[in-house]
Amino acid sequence: MWLNKINFRIFYTFLFLGSCFLITNLFSCKEDKKVIKQTEIVFKKEGELTIHKVSDSTEIKLDIEIADTEFDEQTGLMYRESMDKNQAMLFVFEDESERYFYMKNTKIPLDILYINANKTIVSFQKNTKPFDESSLPSNAPAKYVLEVNAGLADTWGLAIGDSISYQ
Repeated sequence: MWLNKINFRIFYTFLFLGSCFLITNLFSCKEDKKVIKQTEIVFKKEGELTIHKVSDSTEIKLDIEIADTEFDEQTGLMYRESMDKNQAMLFVFEDESERYFYMKNTKIPLDILYINANKTIVSFQKNTKPFDESSLPSNAPAKYVLEVNAGLADTWGLAIGDSISYQ
């Protein structure tokens, strides 16, 4: 009989201590949340692009990063914190067709220039809103898409019919 009382005491003591240990660990885990810091994506100059204005023969020179792989086309300027005024991203597609872009995970407001196979600007989407997932169509066949900081298309006085060259 006294053996059963000791076994019950030991059992309840272990049960109590085990419960305390479990509760303590559950609450301490919530306080130890790890913050995962995203790696900063920096601009990588892969070429130079010139915009040729038809109206006054002005040329605008830009350093460009080129998106010509499926991964680059899917991510574009997503997750970037900023981009210099003289920098841009040029998307180069294999075919010329109507394009649809959106601003998912894109922190920088942009002007999007749609450019045909002849390297002539055919349409714009200006002052796009960061993180907006609405479709931004080209409304005309495009082989190239150039993304620059929002407001620059107006600042530079760009128009449909202006052209680009790049290397």
